[in-house]
Amino acid sequence: MLSVGFRGEPCRQLISRSGVGISKIIATKMRMMDKGRAALRWTCVSIALFVAASAPAQNSVVGKYNGPGGCASSSCHGSIQPKQITHVAQNEYSIWAGQDKHARAYQVLSNDVSIRIGKILKLTSPPSQNQKCLACHALSVAPELRAQSFDISDGVSCEHCHGPAAGWLGPHTVKEWETRTGEQKAQLGMRDLRDVAIRSHTCLHCHVGTEEQSVDHQMISAGHPDLTFELNLFSAVMPRHWKDSDEAPWFGTKEWAVGQGMQLRDSLQRLARRARSSTWPEYSELDCFSCHHSLTAPKDSWRQEVGYAGRAPGVAAWNSARYVVFRYAAAETDGASAGKLESEMATLSGLMGQLSGDREQIATSANRAAEFAHSLTGALNDRGYDQAFTLRVMRKIAGDSSSISRQGQRAAGQAAMSLDSLFTVYKKNAKDLNEVEVKAAIGGLFQQLDDPSGYNAPRFAAQMLKVSALLSADKGSR
Repeated sequence: MLSVGFRGEPCRQLISRSGVGISKIIATKMRMMDKGRAALRWTCVSIALFVAASAPAQNSVVGKYNGPGGCASSSCHGSIQPKQITHVAQNEYSIWAGQDKHARAYQVLSNDVSIRIGKILKLTSPPSQNQKCLACHALSVAPELRAQSFDISDGVSCEHCHGPAAGWLGPHTVKEWETRTGEQKAQLGMRDLRDVAIRSHTCLHCHVGTEEQSVDHQMISAGHPDLTFELNLFSAVMPRHWKDSDEAPWFGTKEWAVGQGMQLRDSLQRLARRARSSTWPEYSELDCFSCHHSLTAPKDSWRQEVGYAGRAPGVAAWNSARYVVFRYAAAETDGASAGKLESEMATLSGLMGQLSGDREQIATSANRAAEFAHSLTGALNDRGYDQAFTLRVMRKIAGDSSSISRQGQRAAGQAAMSLDSLFTVYKKNAKDLNEVEVKAAIGGLFQQLDDPSGYNAPRFAAQMLKVSALLSADKGSR
């Protein structure tokens, strides 16, 4: 049963309760010219994303946060069953409230594990009241940005992703709203989640972190899960309450490619921040299982067999998982820029592989690499996708079995998630691969990741070769 009462009242009443006049809002019109050129559009997105990455989100908002109650009416987004009378199904709130784990993110802070984490970290207040936890487990904004209807216990709710509703709640209910550009809507506070780069960066605020929203080694050692992410796969397993570009055939490939680029860029910016912080070295930037792995006799150790190229023995490897698959999408799109990123990533890896690497050099290199990743992501955001691109990238990932597997469990995990994401898109749109065999082979990759501390690179590489052979056995695009 969905909650009733105030949280279910119509949008018009909610706006009135939050102190915003609906007639005034609807009368507000934007007079911006729609440039319509992809390059210019990415320039605007670039500025927005870099500002968002360097400043707290609450400093750039328009109006207050109302909470999800304004979306809950059956005439808005709270219908139990999808409707056909508008371009949206109008059951989006119901899906979020009833099925989405984000709706229960705040409640997690009161379970036994969270309470134990709080005790280990010696938090001065319970996790459900502590900003360190609330930053990602709830829509924790400044008191002056909270409307009367706001309730922090709603968890990760509508406005967490779509932006503060006070400015656009009224205007978005009228037909004229659909004629506005994403930039015009953003002027009223609505985030343009149809842009995959902006959508990905929004997710990454918590799934990689910002200066205010951070999961560090101390938190992980206390019991908080490490942060892993793959936009397309994570989106696929969510209860969907949205449509993507009228379900364009190869949209999933774009979502994967742009998501990989954005998470690489944001993780590099995070590394640069941390290298210049007072808490460096930050061990969560390293490959966890360089240290946290099952010990074996030296003769049985694949790690010692591989050696320590590019780093001193005993220095934990840098976690470069967010680069190992993105490199192939980048090379397919802009070879010159991809080469520059490759070179900078090699430099950064060398700096991270030193026992006492120069932190300023690390930060400078990370920021340079982030700029290359940002530019390449813009190109990936603007290009088209098809069967040939998807298949080539899958083949390159699977064919790089030795290199990827040796970079550790996290890198192997990104490869497995990426192959699963891309093959899901591929089988939806093309039938020239043996779906059962390929899916089973990719499933075998995930089985190799079930015991992270027992991860074995040669076994993972052998399973990747099976995937590679199946991907090369078709009669289609090569």
